[in-house]
This record gives sequence, structure tokens and C-alpha cells, in this order.
Amino acid sequence: MDHYSEAPVKKKSGFIYVIGVFALLIIGYIFGSLSVSMRYPILKEPTFKQFNASYTKILNDYLEGAEPEDLINGAARGMVASLEDPFSQYLVGEQGEAYTQSYEGEFYGIGANMRKEEEQYVITSVIKDTPAERGGVLAGDVILAVDGKEVKGLSFQELLGLVRGEEGSSVTLKIQRPSEEGPLDITLKRAPIPVHTVSAERLDDGVGHITISRFAENTAKEFKEELAKLEEEGPLKGLLLDMRSNPGGLLTSTIEIASVLIPKDKKILDVVYKNERQTVSFLSHQEKEWKVPITVLVNGQSASASEVMAAALKESAGAQVVGETTYGKGVVQAFREFPDGSVLSLTEAQWKTPGGTWINKQGVAPDYEVSLPEYAKVRPLATGSKMQKGSYGDNVITLQIMLRELGYGPLGKEGVFDEQTEAALKAFQSAEGLEATGVFNDKTGYRLVELLREKLAKEDTQLDKGIEVLQGLSK
Repeated sequence: MDHYSEAPVKKKSGFIYVIGVFALLIIGYIFGSLSVSMRYPILKEPTFKQFNASYTKILNDYLEGAEPEDLINGAARGMVASLEDPFSQYLVGEQGEAYTQSYEGEFYGIGANMRKEEEQYVITSVIKDTPAERGGVLAGDVILAVDGKEVKGLSFQELLGLVRGEEGSSVTLKIQRPSEEGPLDITLKRAPIPVHTVSAERLDDGVGHITISRFAENTAKEFKEELAKLEEEGPLKGLLLDMRSNPGGLLTSTIEIASVLIPKDKKILDVVYKNERQTVSFLSHQEKEWKVPITVLVNGQSASASEVMAAALKESAGAQVVGETTYGKGVVQAFREFPDGSVLSLTEAQWKTPGGTWINKQGVAPDYEVSLPEYAKVRPLATGSKMQKGSYGDNVITLQIMLRELGYGPLGKEGVFDEQTEAALKAFQSAEGLEATGVFNDKTGYRLVELLREKLAKEDTQLDKGIEVLQGLSK
């Protein structure tokens, strides 16, 4: 009886066991599929099959061959490009590393500034107390090769990639020095090279003039150091904060500097995320009261973080803004760095001023509209530009404007490189100790730009107005 009664039970439990195993497998498969779909939502898209088929086809059959990594990175770049957002980008490998390094307070290199001149890379200056200075590199040296690799034909970014590297690693430059017959080999050890983004000077009547070129990792620290130096020289009667052509940068540095100048708990900006699902308000955490009047200088190339600063100082600290309406970049990017150095920089939010104004594509309007002289808008001619008698076009117009502003002429018909333009260019080259060929080259172009920059420093209408406004506020 007991044996009879147990037999059906065993069969039943075996059947249930088999069903249970299949059920577990099915449940596991379902949860596994859901997990994969949640982790990789792209797999749920019908068009992913087309992507995968294209990837496989290219990898297997493309005549010239292809690398999986290149294909996937190319797809990522194309995906971000399809957003048609000028501020979102996917940067592969070294490009991504260069992007993140541009915000860091230092990089590892040799400490020499370079420019491209007549298809050659020339050392323009050497930074004090860096490997280049200690190793005997001089301004005017021409770089022929880096670690045995010729630099002719390389882009500037490619050259930087060769010169920069890990801290303490060695790099050998082959250089040609004008005073030497043959090339020299100089081996240097890479070291930390600080990235300076703040400069300061004390003007007449106790005015401190601080220029911020961009907002990087150490910008707030630099700002405080430069401000302290100015205050050590005597009490400040006014602060002229110059952010002209500042493209922006890190919000953290911006908030830290704003908190020095804006009263405690006053708003700096609101950052509003997609579908207004989250709004983050940034308030000043000022520790020491700022009592000195402030004037801000901006122009049409002042963008992003510099606009945040200008608007916050204007609306929360009573500062006066002088110059031109700013660029109008009222969106915020966050960037993610991947293990191989690649970077995804994506627009994730927009911001508004303390008073609630959206500035995207609008900009921050100045209290005093002031333009620079017309020649200040002339852009330097591209490296490698060649012009001579018989040339014509926009580049010739630019050259003629430069020569005219520096007092050389007559120049003949606009846009035509005729005998008069040639004579004026020869006169300029002769006066500046250059070979008077009457042919425009890189060396001539650099000297023209240097002299125009010096001229503008003496005729800076925006700076003059800023000082005037500041002096009025100080009374």
C-alpha cells in the first residue's frame, strides 16, 4: 500500500520538477533579456538590426578592411552629430584627452610656446623654470623632429601630442638654431606645466584690472591669488573684470569666483534640466563682504561661463557691464570620459540669470554699448597664406587694412595686390627688419598682428569706458 501510494507521487514530483526547470529557464531568459534591454536600450530599436547588419557587412566584406573600434567610434560621432547641436560632441581617444586637459590646471610637457611659420614650427618663447628653459631651448629655435619623428607636415595638435606625455618621461627635440650650422639634439624630461588663465595689473586711481581668459580647473585659485597681490599694493577703489573673448569653461570655477564678489546667499544662476524635471539654484557662499565697485568688460565672443558671471554680477551685485552684447550660449554641457580617453560632451540643461532671463541665442546686453576700432575686427590671416603682386580677394583686403592702420600706403584698388600694395608691403618689411620681398608670408603676418595688438592696447575704447564708469561709481 505504501509502495503503491509512493509511485504516483514520484512521477508527479518529477513532472513538476521538469516543468519547474523549464519555468526557471524561461523566467531567467525573460529577466536576462529585460536586463540586457535595460542596460542596452539600443537593442530594442528595430533599426538596430540595420546597424548591426551594416557593421557586420563592412567588417567582413569592405575591400580595404576596417577595424571594429574605428567603426564603433565613427558611429558614436555620427550619432552625436545627428543631434545638430553645435555644443554636443563625441571625441575619440587623444582628442578626448586633449579636451579634458584643456580644463585641467596643468599638463605635462616642456614649457615652450610655438607657432607655425613657413611650414616650420618655431619656438616663440620659453616659460620660466620649465624643462625647456633649463635644457637650453631658445626663442627662434626651429623644431625639426621629436623623438626621431620629423614634424614637417604635422598639424599643431599632432605636434603637441608628440611633445606632451607622462610626467618624468624623456623627449628629444632636434632643433635648428639660426646661430648654428648643424642641428642640435636636446633631451628634456617632461614636467608639470601650469595653465594660466588669469592676469592682473594695477591701473591709475587704485583700479584693479583682472583678465580671465577662460574658466579652467585652477582659475578660481589664480583669481584669488592675483586679487590678493593687487590688494597688497594698496586698497582697491574699483575692480575692472575683463572677460572679453572668454569662451567659458567650468561652472565650478565660475561659482567660486562669483562667491568672492556677490553678496552671500544672492543667486548666481539657475540650471534647468530636460522637461524642467530638476532646477538647481546656485547661491553665493561669500565669506568676506566685497565693498569695491565692479565694472565688467565683455564682447560678442564672451560666452557660456563668462556670460553667467557677467549676468550674475550685473543682477546680484550691481555691477555695470561695458562693451558688446555677449555670444548667447545659455546651455550647459556635461562630459563623460571613457577608459580609452574618449569623451562624450552633451548638452543636458539650460540656464537663466538671477532675474529669470534666458540668454540662449540672446546674450547679455551691456549697460554701456561700446565698440572697438574697426581694425580690431580684422582676423589674422591663416598660416601658410601667400600673397604677391597679382593676387586678389578678401585676404588682400585684410592685408591692405592692416598696412593702412599701421600708416603704410597708398595701397591702390581695394582687394587687388598691385604695385602700390607691393611697395607698401616692402616698406613695412624693411622698417621691421624683415626681408623686403614684397611677398606676404607668415613672418610678415605675425609682425603685422603684433603691431596691431600694440596699437589696440593704446586705443582700447572699451577699457577706457570701463575705467570711466568705474571712476564714476567710486565717487
